[in-house]
Order: sequence, then C-alpha cells, then structure tokens
Amino acid sequence: MQRLMLQMMGAFAEFERSMIRERQREGIAEAKRQGKQIGRARKLDDDQIAAVRERIAKGENKKAIAADLGISRQTLYSALGAA
Repeated sequence: MQRLMLQMMGAFAEFERSMIRERQREGIAEAKRQGKQIGRARKLDDDQIAAVRERIAKGENKKAIAADLGISRQTLYSALGAA
C-alpha cells in the first residue's frame, strides 16, 4: 500500500512538472510574438561592436578595449564571434 501511494505521488508530481513546463513554453512563445527580450540583454550593441572591430584593426590591445568598455575579455570575444 505504501509503495502504491509513493508511486501515485510521483506520478502526480511528474504530471504537475510537465504542466509547468508547458505553461512556461507557452509564455515564452507569447513573449517572442510580442517582441520582448528573451534572456539576458546584450552588453554591446551593433555600433559598439563595429567600433571595437575598427580599434582592433588599428592594432589596439583587446584587453584595453574591454577595460574601456567595462566588460570582460570573454564578453568581448563572444560579441565579436556572434556579430
């Protein structure tokens, strides 16, 4: 009897979790339709990335550029790779 109760509680928990995930997916899809930002906002916009590329082309140190912008070198590299 105890095993049956435990299995039933597990089944209810699994069902509830699947319902939560479904509602979450629906909410994210609705937010995307409305054009809202999903996830963390970008640290650098396209104009800043273009300026960074120019500075790098001139031979400026990437560490110094990152320090000027107040971001880490990894964030700088990520932005350069994604853009």
